[in-house]
Amino acid sequence: MNAERDLSPLTPGVVRALTDKLYEKRKVAALEIEKLVREFVAQNNTSQIKHVIQILSQEFALSQHPHSRKGGLIGLAACSIALGKDSGLYLKELIEPVLTCFNDADSRLRYYACEALYNIVKVARGSVLPHFNVLFDGLSKLAADPDPNVKSGSELLDRLLKDIVTESNQFDLVGFIPLLRERIYSNNQYARQFIISWILVLESVPDINLLDYLPEILDGLFQILGDNSKEIRKMCEVALGEFLKEIKKNPSSVKFAEMANILVIHCQAADDLIQLTAMCWMREFIQLAGRVMLPYSSGILTAVLPCLSYDDRKKNIKEVANVCNQSLMKLVIPEDDEMDEAKPSMTIPAEPTSEESFSKPEAVTAGESQLLHHGKNELDVTALNQPLFFPCSCERIQVTLNLDGIVQVLDYHLSDTSIGMMTRIAVLKWLYHLYIKTPRKMFRHTDSLFPILLRTLSDESDEVILKDLELLAEIASSPAGQTEEGHGPSDGSDVRPGPVELHVPARAGQLSSSSTKGLECSPSTPTMNSYFYKFMINLLKRFSSERKLLETRGAFIIRQLCLLLNAENIFHSMADILLREEDLKFASTMVHTLNTILLTSSELFQLRNQLKDLKTPESRNLFCCLYRSWCHNPVTTVSLCFLTQNYKHAYDLIQKFGDLEVTVDFLTEVDKLVQLIECPIFTYLRLQLLDVKNNPYLIKALYGLLMLLPQSSAFQLLSHRLQCVPNPELMQTTDNTKPSTSFKRTAASNIDYTELLQHFEKVQNKHLEARHQRAGRAEQLDRRVVL
Repeated sequence: MNAERDLSPLTPGVVRALTDKLYEKRKVAALEIEKLVREFVAQNNTSQIKHVIQILSQEFALSQHPHSRKGGLIGLAACSIALGKDSGLYLKELIEPVLTCFNDADSRLRYYACEALYNIVKVARGSVLPHFNVLFDGLSKLAADPDPNVKSGSELLDRLLKDIVTESNQFDLVGFIPLLRERIYSNNQYARQFIISWILVLESVPDINLLDYLPEILDGLFQILGDNSKEIRKMCEVALGEFLKEIKKNPSSVKFAEMANILVIHCQAADDLIQLTAMCWMREFIQLAGRVMLPYSSGILTAVLPCLSYDDRKKNIKEVANVCNQSLMKLVIPEDDEMDEAKPSMTIPAEPTSEESFSKPEAVTAGESQLLHHGKNELDVTALNQPLFFPCSCERIQVTLNLDGIVQVLDYHLSDTSIGMMTRIAVLKWLYHLYIKTPRKMFRHTDSLFPILLRTLSDESDEVILKDLELLAEIASSPAGQTEEGHGPSDGSDVRPGPVELHVPARAGQLSSSSTKGLECSPSTPTMNSYFYKFMINLLKRFSSERKLLETRGAFIIRQLCLLLNAENIFHSMADILLREEDLKFASTMVHTLNTILLTSSELFQLRNQLKDLKTPESRNLFCCLYRSWCHNPVTTVSLCFLTQNYKHAYDLIQKFGDLEVTVDFLTEVDKLVQLIECPIFTYLRLQLLDVKNNPYLIKALYGLLMLLPQSSAFQLLSHRLQCVPNPELMQTTDNTKPSTSFKRTAASNIDYTELLQHFEKVQNKHLEARHQRAGRAEQLDRRVVL
């Protein structure tokens, strides 16, 4: 310490005592300083007061000598006590050197600094609030101090400061938020505990509206919620719970849009508590903010959809996620189909616009694809400056549905094979909902969605396939999918241009002018859109390339489609497509599958009745179309004739079987047909055996099948049936037999059966040639193997 004149008005004794290593001597010196400053206050000698504080600060508190620093700290506290209510005038000079000592390496000195600042703050009370940020900054560091005494001293100071803030109405929240936002990301447990305790205090003060600044600290709160300390997690849960209660009470003042993406990120957290809490917040946000959340739908779905497949270990998260998903889906309304997506917001029109652009969406960029990954959910949306919409309000928020982003997320989750079943079902429900509510905009995405929807038909879950078929049926039947001629969905040469009217195509076979009368598509048949025919083509292609799918799920898929769409259109279009199928083996298998469905499925009852009598032009049109494709499989062709009561033609066909190559598969199909004749479907056929006079060709056809069969159980079954036919001698007939007057024969006379029989022979010749080619290739392969 230098000359005494430099430290006046402090006496040499006071100076020596302040630098003494004993606390008691320093305390005596502090009492002398307190007395001295009181005299200066009484004299209103501010210059001397400042001089004393400067000496204690520069020469003692900031000294290199530890005992001098201790003396300076107790001296500054004494000054504050002496100044009393006037200490507010000198707080900057009093506080700064003390805060500097908070960083001292000596734990005892840090403790004395806490003690000194406690006395300064206790005297100044509300006057310290303008310096709150520097005090908070210093305390946040001491909260993590390793020394228990220092930590205990900082807690006393912390409680004092909280009391002052609570009882004051002059707290500068705006100035404090940046510091809070910075400190909230601390990883130290004690610092986190300190931060949460202050947030709880500020939340409890009526005059402090911390809710306005929640977007600034919400992310940090969720970070703290993942702390390893149960106590800190519990404190954070309480704080978040209080905020959520406040949000429910005052939704009109909440900045939902600014917090949406924060919740999206934490809804994907690995920590169960963080994820559950964020999901609960998301649920409340969607229900309270309504359509304000729509621009963030893609991010929300990215977070919510995977949770729907959680097991019972995360049952709570799954249940809340399901509510979020359902609530968000309800926000999409038909008016969204009329909004112009190019504008950030617009008024929803009262009537749909007459013109709408149907341009295809541009390819998703690499940047946009990052939305699908965890932590990359910041959506590119326009800031919302309009009033918020709440369920209790009659006003409607002016927002735009980010349909491109939603479809991108849904496509991603449907394409991911690791995604659980419930998530895939939810995705399909979303797509179906969007096609119902916003069909015109959704059809811009149909070409990109179509392949993945077709692949989903191979899913292991029947429920997923059902939802997929519902969606595909909606796409295939929606009026919004009807395109102008020449602008239909592209799928090579198989797709016929223009609106699809299902009929027997001219290329399927040349019919006489008389036979084509009335063979147009039924006016009562729902006209499918441009995607229907594309769907049928691609479905058959998938069956062709994935035979296991056809074997295990083919009948199930087609039966469900017959429920969802018009069964006649499905069979008519598939028959039309199979007529041009180059893979004859597949065509035969597919025809057999379709025939089995037609004859056995309850879903096809109405269609069977339509074909049974061939009373209408529409039914005869359908029969001709089916017949030409059914010719790929001889036995199914006969069964179709049995179904339509074309018994003479069935007999003529069986006569041709003698020219065919009889294989084991062929005989197996005949066996199955015999079994089928004994089923309830053909009850009417068996009853017609009683009328031998009017049904001689039925009996002849059945005897023809009997002659084809080897001595087997099917042979015995059919033989026993034919033995029940009464008056066998009446089975004799001649070519000049008087034709029956039944309506059945009259109706069938409009069909050129000779031409149909010729077509059958032509198709069978193709099959025979194809079998010979396959056999030749197999023989060549065997020779190569031997060589």
